[in-house]
Amino acid sequence: MDDLEAQAEAAYDLERHIDLADRSRAEYAAVTLASRLAASVGGDVALHVTGVGAVAGRLDRVGPDWCAVSINKGAPGLPRQDWVLSLGAIALVRGASERSLPEVAWSPVAKLGLGSALRQLAEDGRRCVVRLRDGAAHDVVLHRVGADFVEAQTGAGRLLVACSALAGVHSTSEASRSG
Repeated sequence: MDDLEAQAEAAYDLERHIDLADRSRAEYAAVTLASRLAASVGGDVALHVTGVGAVAGRLDRVGPDWCAVSINKGAPGLPRQDWVLSLGAIALVRGASERSLPEVAWSPVAKLGLGSALRQLAEDGRRCVVRLRDGAAHDVVLHRVGADFVEAQTGAGRLLVACSALAGVHSTSEASRSG
């Protein structure tokens, strides 16, 4: 009788272990890149971004479809470089937290999309470089942000950039102000 009970308990434990493993896999399948990056805010990361290449620095902010990375923050004698990157263009991340922060736990400000980050750059009026996923780079001042594009001023006139083609926008602390 004890042998049958031990066998039943072992079978139950095995079934429970398999069930827990299945649940764990199913729950992890819902984890997004944004939620892993959100848990990494404030830490140093190294990213490989399609159309840009390597971007390594401190992860400052994360939204549902973008992140902000600063390079040389506080480094004496070096200009601070700020990147707003489209998560869709990020191919690889090193240095991310082992944890994730689900979007339901994000502050309302963290839930703002790429358009909000681009609007802030447009309001600042700083010269920046728009980098596309195909590697093209355009020196611009962001002007206005539409639903799925950003309007920018170049030396040759106005340029409309589809957000779906955007890899990132780079600006420096020494960039000139636009009038």
